[in-house]
Amino acid sequence: MSGLIGKKIGMTSMFDENGKNIPCTVIEAGPCVVTQVKTEETDGYSALQLAFDEKTEKNISGPMKGHFKKAGVTPRAKLVEFQGFQEEKALGDEITVELFAEGEFVDVAGTSKGKGFQGVVKRHGFGGVGGQTHGQHNRLRAPGSIGGASTPSKVFKGMRMAGRMGGDTVKTQNLKVLKVFADRNLLVVSGNIAGAKGSYVVIEK
Repeated sequence: MSGLIGKKIGMTSMFDENGKNIPCTVIEAGPCVVTQVKTEETDGYSALQLAFDEKTEKNISGPMKGHFKKAGVTPRAKLVEFQGFQEEKALGDEITVELFAEGEFVDVAGTSKGKGFQGVVKRHGFGGVGGQTHGQHNRLRAPGSIGGASTPSKVFKGMRMAGRMGGDTVKTQNLKVLKVFADRNLLVVSGNIAGAKGSYVVIEK
């Protein structure tokens, strides 16, 4: 599956030919360089490793310096592997946003915003214990019972409870490419994608 690494710029809206206002997300997509070509003979599978976003050399480790030097490229911040790339590429080749065309559909994966440790109302949409009458005191957002006593003598796996929320990889599928600005490496897709402004995303076609 062909794709690119990008960075979420933010959201805006565009009008289509029928005058409908469509919410959309602007992504800085590429240019990405090929830093490794994996083959069936050497690695057991075929894949391309792409790198995106310049990084200063003093901020990368020794092994990564050698990795980038072997590919003949400057150090990059984000590396992602793509299996089943449609075009043949060599080390050091550059792939731009022109990989995508207006009107086609793409999948975009990003890391959702971290919310920290959250309770059941925010994390799972619980309604609380229902009102503050009948002698209840500060129980409105409590989780309630989590299991039985001697039967089953345990809490079942997957019980919805308070805990860390966000910071997950979320893939949004079938987003339509509305505009491609090749001169500025910008891609405009319909709808929203997970992640904060400036976060890295992976675009697959």
